[in-house]
Amino acid sequence: TGGEAEGAGGAMGGSASLLPAEVLGELQQLLFFASSSAYKRFGELLPRQERDNVCSARVPKSQILALPELRANPFQHRICHVFSTSNNGDDSMSFEDFLDMLSVFSDAATADIKSHYAFRIFDFDDDGTLDRNDLEKLVNCLTGQGEESRLSDAEMEQLIDNILEESDIDKDGTINLSEFQHVVSRSPDFARYCGSGC
Repeated sequence: TGGEAEGAGGAMGGSASLLPAEVLGELQQLLFFASSSAYKRFGELLPRQERDNVCSARVPKSQILALPELRANPFQHRICHVFSTSNNGDDSMSFEDFLDMLSVFSDAATADIKSHYAFRIFDFDDDGTLDRNDLEKLVNCLTGQGEESRLSDAEMEQLIDNILEESDIDKDGTINLSEFQHVVSRSPDFARYCGSGC
């Protein structure tokens, strides 16, 4: 009835009231399945004695890094750092942290969400901008740390100059989140690449 739809819309936001009840039910089942699957997976990362307390347990960073999705990712340590809510700096993850990470890397996440977290991952010093040092670390992660793949100092300087020329709209020598998202919005491959754990 109209009253029921209006009540649901009030609780869930204006646009939700336009969804039929059966669609809302399917969405809730899908969310439940996705979080149930993540819950099971998270539990498997815990020692046996902690598996009964999944909601309060934290998985150590070493276990998170062993996940197939992160094992070969050049940004694996930054990903753990960005998604961890640990107060002691060990980058361990709670179930909510783990669910957030899986959600951002899922195909369902929007390009804005993916680019927001990619920016945080690439911001190695966590100062809210990508400066020359961040960009150098980013390039080194992408090209590998081996001697044969390492750029010379001159090549690195030229590449960073080119990146800043393309991305630094306000010409302050750094890339902020909105500048980063502007560049990403022009790159159709970004969302596909970051869907697998940028």
